[in-house]
Amino acid sequence: MRRKPRLGDSLPTTTVEVTRSLVIGGALASRDFNAVHHDMAVAASVGMDDVFMNILTTNGLTSEYVTSWAGPDARISAISIRLGIPNLPGDELVFNGEVVGIDDDGIDVSVLGTNSLGKHVTGSVRLKLKENRG
Repeated sequence: MRRKPRLGDSLPTTTVEVTRSLVIGGALASRDFNAVHHDMAVAASVGMDDVFMNILTTNGLTSEYVTSWAGPDARISAISIRLGIPNLPGDELVFNGEVVGIDDDGIDVSVLGTNSLGKHVTGSVRLKLKENRG
């Protein structure tokens, strides 16, 4: 972020390639050993076409999207996300965001992450900037 954010500012669109390595690595790194996130046969047994991304990986990607825009002087003070449709290997996760609130304590950003099936993640992120830290 090069200038002070304003209400209504749009964050740049960012696309993340959803690979099998990202899905499996994200689940294992977050210690989510549920087999639907790393075993195709188990995922198929619950009606999925492939392994699918866990919420912790989505949370990390959402955090990275917003903090990459905000810069190194920002930190997340709150995040609230809701998963929608699954994120499967071979697709792309496309993030968009908008500044929806600004006050003396920080900035609120609304975030939407979509893939070819629709809305994967919706949520909000509360940022504190260096100038707002006490």
